[in-house]
Formats: sequence, C-alpha cells, structure tokens
Amino acid sequence: MRWDRLFEDLEDQLCSEWEAERAALDSEAERLRLSRVMLRDRLRAIASRDRAQVVASFELVDGTIFSGEVSGVGADWAAIDPTGQHRGIVVPLSAICAIGMPHADLLRSARPVEGSTALADRMTFGFVLRDFVRRRLAVTIHRVHGATLAGTIDRAGADHLDIALHDPGVSRRAELVSGHRIVPFGSVAWVRPEIASPLI
Repeated sequence: MRWDRLFEDLEDQLCSEWEAERAALDSEAERLRLSRVMLRDRLRAIASRDRAQVVASFELVDGTIFSGEVSGVGADWAAIDPTGQHRGIVVPLSAICAIGMPHADLLRSARPVEGSTALADRMTFGFVLRDFVRRRLAVTIHRVHGATLAGTIDRAGADHLDIALHDPGVSRRAELVSGHRIVPFGSVAWVRPEIASPLI
C-alpha cells in the first residue's frame, strides 16, 4: 500500500517535471518568435483587427501626438486615419516614436497575422509618394524638426523627393509656385494629401 503511494508520487513528480519542461520550451519558442516580429507586423495586426475597436495614440518625431486607426501598412510606412479628420496621413515607420493603446490590443498586436502580401511588402514610402506625383496631389509635408512644406511633389526618388511650393488649396501652376525643395525621406515626419487618396 505504501509502495503504491510512493510510485504514484514519483509518477506525479515526473509528469510535473515534463509539463514544466514543455512549458519552458513553449516559452522559449514564443520568445524566439517575438524576437522576429517587426513594427510593421504589429501595425499590420492592428489594421487587420476590427478597426472600430483599435484606436491607438501615435507619437511622432516632430512632436505631433494624435489618435487614429491604422488603415494600411507598407514596407516602411503606415497609413493612419486620425480620429475626427476626413483625410489620412502617411507616416514613415522611422518617424514613429511610440504607439499607445489598451493593453489587450497591445498583446493582440504581437500575435501572428495572416494576410501579408508580397505586393504590400514591396510598397515603399517612395512608391506611395510616386503615386501622389502621378495623381498630381497637393500635399503638406511635416518635417522631423516641426516645419511644414505645402505644395505638389514633382518627383520622388529612391530616398528623396522634389516639391514645388505653393499655397494649400491651389493647383500647381507655374505662376503660383513660390519655390522648389529637395527633401530627403529621412527628414519627413508625415505627409497629408489635400484630398483623400485611395492608396491610403
């Protein structure tokens, strides 16, 4: 009788050790998975959820803080629809300082999400700006040090853009252009087109 209890205790201890070892392996696998998750993956997870439930607070390098929903994610940018505004903005991922959201949404954003496409992964910030060039959209560019430039992007290269400066709300006509600037992408905090764009 005592031997039976001893063997049962030993069996329970062995089962507990196996469970602990399996839990440790699962924890290590999860830590390894999380070490490979990129910011764009988390933003993509936020965008794929029911957008009415995930309103995040974004802090950008130029000091701008706003709440909004992620409506799209590319290779190195995110499209955000600020709360209470009718036009979205495009933000390079490098310009995001912090993202605040309820803890449950933060945890959900770290879970794997299906739906990433090769096309979305190849759509760079320059690709989005070239679409603005093609459409001749007037934009306001907010730079990392806080200054803004309003005008129409004439060209978008691999790491910079050319903008013709003119007043917001007017079309780009030679007589209304007050100057031109070359702007490196690294100095762009965010871009707002004057009209809603289907890309963002």
